[in-house]
Amino acid sequence: MRQLTIALLIVASGSLANAQQAKPLASPEILPDGRVTFRLIAAKADEVLLTGEFLPAPQSFVRDADGVWSITVGPIPPEIYHYNFTIDGVRTIDPSNPQLKTGSTPSTISSVLEVSHPSPAFYDAQPVPHGEIRTHWYQSKSLGTTRRLTVYTPPGYDTSQSVRYPVLYLFHGANADENAWYRLGRANLILDNLLSAGTIKPFIVVMPFGYGVTPGGGPQADNTAKFGKDLIDDVIPYIDGSYRTLSNRGNRAIVGLSMGGGQALNIGLNNIALFSYVGGFSAAIGNAAAFPKTYATLASNAAEANSKLKLLWIGCGTDDSLFGASKSFSEWLTASNVTHTFRETGGAHTWMVWRRYLNEVAPLLFR
Repeated sequence: MRQLTIALLIVASGSLANAQQAKPLASPEILPDGRVTFRLIAAKADEVLLTGEFLPAPQSFVRDADGVWSITVGPIPPEIYHYNFTIDGVRTIDPSNPQLKTGSTPSTISSVLEVSHPSPAFYDAQPVPHGEIRTHWYQSKSLGTTRRLTVYTPPGYDTSQSVRYPVLYLFHGANADENAWYRLGRANLILDNLLSAGTIKPFIVVMPFGYGVTPGGGPQADNTAKFGKDLIDDVIPYIDGSYRTLSNRGNRAIVGLSMGGGQALNIGLNNIALFSYVGGFSAAIGNAAAFPKTYATLASNAAEANSKLKLLWIGCGTDDSLFGASKSFSEWLTASNVTHTFRETGGAHTWMVWRRYLNEVAPLLFR
């Protein structure tokens, strides 16, 4: 609580000082050569550090005579990054930047830096037909509570009343929420662009809240089981009853990242009667010693799984702490004669990797 109070006071004082200036403090400022300058007013601070996905280690700001701290780093390649300031040991956001990464727990809060590509990136909004993002509240009988989920409908959904659509169930990671895949992953824009290019067929995307227990509080061991029950008993029936879906396993996919990747693999591979396409991005798959028990039915019926699964896709960046687990799972699947794709790429545990994976996997669905 003390650290939070300090952070709020620092941010508030910085915001007040900014308001008193004739010219607002620019932070971040992207320079023509691709370098980026970050600034902060904190006249009484003793140390300010910058951490970010574009840095290998924290770097120190320098304070001028007016109490303005600044640092210039880079050049930084075009991408979308997350970063934080640390002021006298307290991690906080950039008070001059309204672009934020938020989620279901305070630990996920960061500032967002977007360095634009010279031409539109695959995740940028482009002049193409756009789908819609819709929010729904539903009653989860399995969890005994009211919950929220997010749905992407492709362009033309409302005007093509006779058309029914496949469904991708797309899961976020730990500390995030049901908004993460479109706010941070830009899933809707990626799919809009792929649709316009003719590389995918239209499908609905359902992004549920991935916690069956309280996020960040108390035992998390039962989370996948409780979330899976909510998904199968409540979410899927709700979606099939609310949207024009093709409600059969051949038109149903389940994919997730990190925590959600582990959930997608666990739920999908233990319920191949419901899903034909299964994918895990940087999946929190657990210990290799548990694979034979967790996926016993899959391993004992590999031929059946291979005949029913149209896609089993696992990807992870080599700089990701979960790379070893993903590789071990791929090796176990191979030893169990389960057909799959293992995608080894560069990158760490970041949205930069997961956006690329969605862009790569989406064209493989519902073919």
